[in-house]
Amino acid sequence: MKFSVRPGQGDPSGFDLGDMVWTGDFGDVSSVGHIPDQGMMIYPSVTLLLDGLAALLNGRDRTLNFIGADTSFGIVFRRSNKGVSVSSRNKLIARANQGELAQALLLAAEDLAASSLVQLPETDAARTDYLAALNDFRALAKRSATG
Repeated sequence: MKFSVRPGQGDPSGFDLGDMVWTGDFGDVSSVGHIPDQGMMIYPSVTLLLDGLAALLNGRDRTLNFIGADTSFGIVFRRSNKGVSVSSRNKLIARANQGELAQALLLAAEDLAASSLVQLPETDAARTDYLAALNDFRALAKRSATG
């Protein structure tokens, strides 16, 4: 998976539009190039995704219907004894074990933080929320990798 900020939006903001690209063994799905546009406020969207997948992987929830902030783009995650399935619009994208999914999300979220989030002012609420969710998810991903 990959998260990106769209160029040409002026000064960096916590409400910048961006995109998600998901690639798996069974296909791919992206928020890029749709009419109507499926770009999303990328920082709040990734924050929601980190928090939602944490609840799914911690065992409290069995299904996560993720919809990005200010978009119709969505991904559905279903947890079973065999792992987690990832789909969009009833199209299977991937199946992964919990540790693999956690690591893939962590890497994508850390890449976005290093490439784009660092450009936001330290006082930006979207930056603060993103970093808090990322730190919480990092601990979960570490437990998933070792357990």
